[in-house]
Amino acid sequence: MKTIIKHNTKNYTIDLSQPLDISIPITGKSTNVNAWYVDPPKIGPHTEGEFIGKVTEGASTNFNDISFNPHAHGTHTECVGHITEEFYSVNKSLSKFFFMAEVITIAPEKIKGDFVISKKQLQYALGNKNREAVVIRTIPNLRDKMTRQYANTNPPYLLESAAQLLVDKGVEHLLIDLPSVDKEKDDGALLAHKTFWNFDGKRRLEATITEFVFVANTIKDGKYFLNLQLAAFENDASPSRPVLYLIEES
Repeated sequence: MKTIIKHNTKNYTIDLSQPLDISIPITGKSTNVNAWYVDPPKIGPHTEGEFIGKVTEGASTNFNDISFNPHAHGTHTECVGHITEEFYSVNKSLSKFFFMAEVITIAPEKIKGDFVISKKQLQYALGNKNREAVVIRTIPNLRDKMTRQYANTNPPYLLESAAQLLVDKGVEHLLIDLPSVDKEKDDGALLAHKTFWNFDGKRRLEATITEFVFVANTIKDGKYFLNLQLAAFENDASPSRPVLYLIEES
């Protein structure tokens, strides 16, 4: 199933039958990826009186309750409402779902004891490319990112100047394979979040940050079309399923 997309006066061909899913699903297991010091998500049959919502327990259907935190338990997309007193819903902020994206791979560098993604690294990886979305894969890139327990591990993060570079290049949607673009414990500074959303100026209300993606090593760096799928929660963040499509050579 192929389609032609016209983007900035140029036609691109993609195969819709060959999606590259870069999301991490939410499971009801203790091995679910986790951050921010919360318990694992829970998925289990709803119970009420003698009723147990499970076919093997005599119910006509499986009828599960699900408890999770979108920021802690898997791939999620967030809007500026994540850090504002005012309520902003990511379901309202994200009104378009297809974007030209660039996948880049970066080995965070050690600065003052932390591993960080710097402006210089982003400049080198992006060059003069201007994309609506940027997907950052960090290395080493092992499959244990799908189940890693990040609390109290001080994962890599973006420097403020790196976030500003993305803003200057017009990037509206940032995707990264880390639990946050900011340092795990930064006393609430949230420098990368605030910079990316221009928190203290004219806020970028349509810009989004997607965290906890997993970009398999079989996906090469380069240009893709991104379909950023979102669960329709009226919340600052929602579980999401970003899917890449390889652009066919003409």
